[in-house]
Amino acid sequence: MKLAVWTRRMPWSIVVVAAMLVLFGCLGIARYEELVDGSGRYLRQQVVWAGLAMIAMLLTIVPNYRVLCRWSYTIFAIALVLLVVVFFFPPVNHARRWIRIGAIGFQPSEFVKIAFVLALGRYLMYRENHRRLSGLFLPLGLALLPVVLILREPDLGTALVFFPVLFLMLFVAGVRKTDLLKLAVAGLICMPLLWTQMSREQRSRVTALFEQAGPRDVPSDDAYHLYRAKQVLALGGVWGSFLAGQPTNDMAAYRLPEGRSDFIFCIIGERFGIPGIVFVLGLFAILVWRGGVIAAATREPFGRLVATGLVGLIGVQVLVNTGMSVGLLPITGLSLPMVSYGGSGLLTQGILLGVLSNIAIRPGYEMANEPFRYTE
Repeated sequence: MKLAVWTRRMPWSIVVVAAMLVLFGCLGIARYEELVDGSGRYLRQQVVWAGLAMIAMLLTIVPNYRVLCRWSYTIFAIALVLLVVVFFFPPVNHARRWIRIGAIGFQPSEFVKIAFVLALGRYLMYRENHRRLSGLFLPLGLALLPVVLILREPDLGTALVFFPVLFLMLFVAGVRKTDLLKLAVAGLICMPLLWTQMSREQRSRVTALFEQAGPRDVPSDDAYHLYRAKQVLALGGVWGSFLAGQPTNDMAAYRLPEGRSDFIFCIIGERFGIPGIVFVLGLFAILVWRGGVIAAATREPFGRLVATGLVGLIGVQVLVNTGMSVGLLPITGLSLPMVSYGGSGLLTQGILLGVLSNIAIRPGYEMANEPFRYTE
């Protein structure tokens, strides 16, 4: 493809929005470190990972995304193997989520989300696969395999992402609404089985949602994280400490476990107030809307389905992370895309945006004598 065509079709709005989200994440991480120790170590690491994520995005754009279709099942199988390999490594914070080689750590559960979207997109691109209710068993199995393995790590937040994305892609693929309803009912019936697969800590985080402490009650159990998140968010007030200043010099009031990662949304709210929160949510809304436009404009079925799934991944993660930060959803440990601290997350999101941009650049497939012949 000519460089001029590539440049014209490149979704620059996605690149700009993603860069602004990473910038806000760095500002939040800097504020977190200012409140903790002022070392700046996490901020420097995040900047390095952001650069690597940009490189990963650019490398993902270069080859035609149709190559991923041929290798999608293999990529998904490799991702599942990596989810098993994590159990052979020592736990970190009582969870086996990392593969560590020396000082470098990798979280396979981040990678498997994209692999799942690719595999599901390949299966659903052929309409005869999902026109009957029995044809939905394989997509359900594709979702259950990583969910069960991720719950065993344990990682409730990542496990929650798969089923909303599954239903969104099934809907876009044209699955009959009655079949989707039956699948949803079957999922509700299986909820007790999912509950049994959750660890004691995961179940307590769900129950803590219905037992939230008041402003004067400081819980010491699993509700402590939620209590601290709401307290720090409230300290920002309307305009945030950046404009209005800190309401208290008691640094203990700003103590927030995992403030640089899981609860970065609260740190941003404390620093930039309601305008900062609205601005970040607006950036995510633009990103999801622009991704939806790309999916709708793509005439090739695999690209359309994958774009839908990738946009769904972003949207679901944003809803879950912000919902848990304000006490509307259980504390799950799910990061905020492109904003939270973490190398695996940033690299994965760089690849995600690269695939989405790749699809936007190459939407021109048409029906011909041979299936899905590419046209400029």
